[in-house]
Amino acid sequence: MRLFVAIDIDESIRQRLDDYSQRMKSRVPGVRFVAPGNYHVTLKFLGEVAAARLPELKAALGAIRYPSFSLDVRGVGFFPNHRAPRVFWAGIGYAGGESAGLASLARQVQQALEPLGFAPEQEFRAHLTLARNGSGRPRPVRGERAPEAFAQLSRLVTAEAPPEFGTMTAREFFLYESRLSPAGAVYTRLEGFGLRDGGAGTDAG
Repeated sequence: MRLFVAIDIDESIRQRLDDYSQRMKSRVPGVRFVAPGNYHVTLKFLGEVAAARLPELKAALGAIRYPSFSLDVRGVGFFPNHRAPRVFWAGIGYAGGESAGLASLARQVQQALEPLGFAPEQEFRAHLTLARNGSGRPRPVRGERAPEAFAQLSRLVTAEAPPEFGTMTAREFFLYESRLSPAGAVYTRLEGFGLRDGGAGTDAG
């Protein structure tokens, strides 16, 4: 099973992100945008994990105690940068400053999973992926060429004012399974973990 831990995006913000992406897609149709149902903020990517390990993963994540917090979804940018764009993202800010609440939760998720053998991330960079260039990796893989459309997208968005998508309260995070298909990745919630009540787990189907 290919697993990751993430926060979902409120429906109103999801709609604004999709409206923005559709507008950009109409102007640069060669860019591969993410389906709106797949918008999320990744806290930790786990990779391939045996199904037999699900109980210990859920127990570790369910033990996390963390309060709910507000997030601002605003601005857009590129990884690694706008001159060599590989990933097009919307920014995630913490209400009142940087994404401190999100980064702190990501650290707690990492600390909970590290004893189970999951390596720590080199750097947590809060973002929400809107589109990928080729493989979406920070650098091209062999034989892969960056499409001109992505360069056009970079020029387009850097000439516009930063968009504002809205503010939400993160009250829950989820353990997700990602399955690859010809139409793209399909994400399935395996379990949710509440923040407001201190991290009690809830069945998410």
